[in-house]
Amino acid sequence: MADTDNKSYKRQFLSAQVDLSKFKQTYFEPATEEEKKQQDVMGESTTFFKDGMRRLRKNPLAMFSIVVLIVIIAVILIAPAIVPYSYDEIISVNGVRDKTAANLGMFEYSENEQAYMEETGEKLFPHIFGTDSLSRDYFIRVVYGTRVSLAVGVVASVMVLIIGLIYGSIAGFYGGRVDLIMMRIVDIIYSLPDMLLIILLSVVLDGVLSGKLTGTVLAKLGTNMISMFIVFAVLYWVSMARLIRGQILTIKNNDRRLRNAAARINSGFFLC
Repeated sequence: MADTDNKSYKRQFLSAQVDLSKFKQTYFEPATEEEKKQQDVMGESTTFFKDGMRRLRKNPLAMFSIVVLIVIIAVILIAPAIVPYSYDEIISVNGVRDKTAANLGMFEYSENEQAYMEETGEKLFPHIFGTDSLSRDYFIRVVYGTRVSLAVGVVASVMVLIIGLIYGSIAGFYGGRVDLIMMRIVDIIYSLPDMLLIILLSVVLDGVLSGKLTGTVLAKLGTNMISMFIVFAVLYWVSMARLIRGQILTIKNNDRRLRNAAARINSGFFLC
């Protein structure tokens, strides 16, 4: 800046401002090209999603968990097309139930299966996890059980997120008496025993939905699956609602502080 502008930097009498003219040479020297490039790198713009992904990639445990989850999803999608057994199929050889296939170990064949392979030279698919006492393949049963668990977890999590987001946002936004009443409802739900409610709601919903899903898309899922979705969504949204309410209240408090600070500045609270 020109020397003629030095007067504009001088501190006025009884002013709380710093006399910038004394620090001009120290703090207001033009930046070098290297400093400008460094500032460009440091000030690189990012989004919330990019920042979250960057932090996720730096967490080795989280990345390992994602890899394991992807492998599990790939197995439960591909395995039913490869494994020749079904969920409730009893192992049989030449159309006859194989009673020697009960309680087999991992990758073991029954006596009848071994005899069949020796006679025909055909290689049978191994029992990867063995069989149970009813001669059913463990591996394919685990695959279908994993499908159900993941489906319940994903659908219930989405429903919990939606209900908790709406409920917690309303309570935190309006506050006051509305917040008080809504949070007391959350406390009541928290105090109820989870397992008892799950059993009761599952029985009730199973009876209510049993005759109403025939001919619909949801009929393939069955009443038990839909009952589990509803039960988990009804019971476990309270934690999400509390979390969202806390975030809304924090944003409101920060906004109130900023507005109060702006009002003080505009009213001349700070001497210049």
